[in-house]
Amino acid sequence: MSAIEIILNILMVVAAIVMIVTVLMQDSDSDGMGALTGGSETFFGKNKNNTLEGKLALATKASAIVFVVLAILSLLLVK
Repeated sequence: MSAIEIILNILMVVAAIVMIVTVLMQDSDSDGMGALTGGSETFFGKNKNNTLEGKLALATKASAIVFVVLAILSLLLVK
């Protein structure tokens, strides 16, 4: 194993841990099917990015993207 593979694996583990923690910190979606009809659309729903839930969702998406990119890079490096 080369040094770059070790670094990529460590970064993948960190990204996975961040993704797990952010998913576990999010509240469950209690609206259910009512969210499809727009029943949960409020002022706070429109400004969701400014809330803790919005920030956690953004961190989850970012860590998932980082994880996938690192996984693809590690696959390309293994020959």
